[in-house]
Amino acid sequence: METRELAYFVEVARELHFGRAAERLGIAQPPLSRAIARLERRLGVRLLERTSRRVTLTPAGEALLAEGGAALRAVEAAVRRTRRAGGTGARLVLAMKPGGDGGGLLPDVLAEYEREPDALPVEMLFGYGARQALDDGRADAALLYAPRADLTGLAVEELVVEPQVVVLPRTHRLAGRAQVSMADLRGEVMPRTPYRPDGDGPMVTEGGQVMQLIALGRVVAVLPRSYRRLLRDDLTAVPVPDAPPTTLVLAWPEESRSRALAAFVRVTAAVAARRDARTHADAGAAAGRP
Repeated sequence: METRELAYFVEVARELHFGRAAERLGIAQPPLSRAIARLERRLGVRLLERTSRRVTLTPAGEALLAEGGAALRAVEAAVRRTRRAGGTGARLVLAMKPGGDGGGLLPDVLAEYEREPDALPVEMLFGYGARQALDDGRADAALLYAPRADLTGLAVEELVVEPQVVVLPRTHRLAGRAQVSMADLRGEVMPRTPYRPDGDGPMVTEGGQVMQLIALGRVVAVLPRSYRRLLRDDLTAVPVPDAPPTTLVLAWPEESRSRALAAFVRVTAAVAARRDARTHADAGAAAGRP
């Protein structure tokens, strides 16, 4: 199967109209029809049912649309990563939410990574679409929070486990509490993000939007505890003990064989482990004080 034929089929399958698909592809309709017929002969199945009035997908066509779209995206991502690795100014791109490094893990990681012999310059890509940046090849690795983010098809290194807090305006009815429960938050409007598209509030794509909406009283947000570092003076964070803890992970495509990325994973895991050991030692010392 040729990639071009697959791309032609995916466009027709999405449009369910040969004329519109040909226009979007920038080709004439007869060559497009011949390409689809050739693809059907190669696969030995009918992909489309065509009448004078409409085009519909067969079960085989539906399967190829789902699988073929993913395959094309994977090819495009591979092309982006290959060009980035082989071109002038090769670099490693790390995607993350603003402030989403487990409470300041990244400065130590970057400083230590620079000393690695396989290191590349690290470029940061900020936003809530970190997983999407991995899928489309714009990023080589991402800092994500599980279980919020979908980690399917990714290799991961667990870094930091964090309890969650709810971020509220200081004037909110719950702002003075020592802690709240998820039941206390029932009825509150939560923002939608690419990580949590099922929320009932406005869609946000970066951290500044979330904090602004909270300050305006439009939403509240349950976030990892380390996000307290980003709070404005008019916001507060209250622990939510019964909210499931989140785990900060470093994620990357399973098929990656980049030595620069392998070094970055190794350094990040080591820095996170040392910080975790210090945290436990400090907690133990505090517990032993009279």
